[in-house]
Amino acid sequence: MELFEFLLIKYGYIALILILTGGIVGLPIPDEVLLTLVGYYISLGKMSYVLALLASFLGATLGISISYFLGTKLGLPFLMKYGPKLHISHQKIDHAQALFRKYGPILLFIGYFLPGVRHVTGYLSGLSKCKFRTFSLYAYTGAFIWCLVFITLGHEIGNKWYIVEKYLFKSSFLLFLLILCVIGYFIVRNKRMEKNAEKK
Repeated sequence: MELFEFLLIKYGYIALILILTGGIVGLPIPDEVLLTLVGYYISLGKMSYVLALLASFLGATLGISISYFLGTKLGLPFLMKYGPKLHISHQKIDHAQALFRKYGPILLFIGYFLPGVRHVTGYLSGLSKCKFRTFSLYAYTGAFIWCLVFITLGHEIGNKWYIVEKYLFKSSFLLFLLILCVIGYFIVRNKRMEKNAEKK
C-alpha cells in the first residue's frame, strides 16, 4: 500500500482514477483498502469527499467498461489466455461464469463487493453480448454504491482504515448472501403479484 499512498499524495485524483481503472481491469490492487484509505484522507482534510467519490466512480466505470469492450471484441479465448497474467485465474473465470449464467446483469451490480468477481463481470458481460445499455445501468450503479460505501467507511473509521482488509472476505460473503435474499424476495413477490393479477 505504500506505493499507492505515495501516488495518492503526489498525484491526487488522477492517480486514484488510474489505480482503480487498473484494479477493475484485473491488476493486483487492493481496491477496497485503497478506497478506505481515501476515506481516511478525506477525514484528515487531504482530499475532498465529492471529488474523491467522482474520481473513484470514474476509475471504476472506466475499468469495467474497458473489460466489457475487451470481452465483446476478443472473446473467451483472450480471457482464458491472458486472464492469469492479470491475476484472473481460470478458477475465478469459471466461478464468475456460473454466477453470471444464474444471476445475469444483477451480478454486475453486486459483483463489486465480491473480491475476484468484479474483475471478471465486465469481460463476461461482453462475452455474453449483454447490451451496453443494460451493462452500464447495472455496472455503473454498482460502481457508485461500491465507491460510496468504502470511502464513507474509511472516513468513519479514520486511522483504522487498514482493518477493512482483515474483515473484507467475511463481510463480502455475508453481504452477497443478504443481497441474494433480497433479490429472491422480490422475484417471489413479483411472481405472486403476477399470478394474482392473472386470476383477476
